[in-house]
Amino acid sequence: QVQLVESGGGLVQAGGSLRLSCAASGSIFSYRNMAWHRQAPGKQRELVAIITGTGITNYLDSVKGRFTMSRDNAKNTMYLQMNNLKLEDTGVYYCQYHEYWGQGTQVTVSS
Repeated sequence: QVQLVESGGGLVQAGGSLRLSCAASGSIFSYRNMAWHRQAPGKQRELVAIITGTGITNYLDSVKGRFTMSRDNAKNTMYLQMNNLKLEDTGVYYCQYHEYWGQGTQVTVSS
């Protein structure tokens, strides 16, 4: 059994930054992909960023150049550094590992 716990969400002005963390407990395999998703109000959940076990990343086009995903396998933790936040980045952000999901953390970007 794996548990994922996100933290780091909050309210920030447009142009600001936030760093999300997702701590995993249980049996974690460093070779597996990890991912961040988000869901804006009234919209479907979308994949924001994914990282392989070797650290290769891929991003949603709208966040490229602004978001950076990383992982610390020794700490079983993944991160999402979000810079130059925009209003459209508002939503609940979820981390995902295999079939496990975190509970979500709210990110609200204000003008």
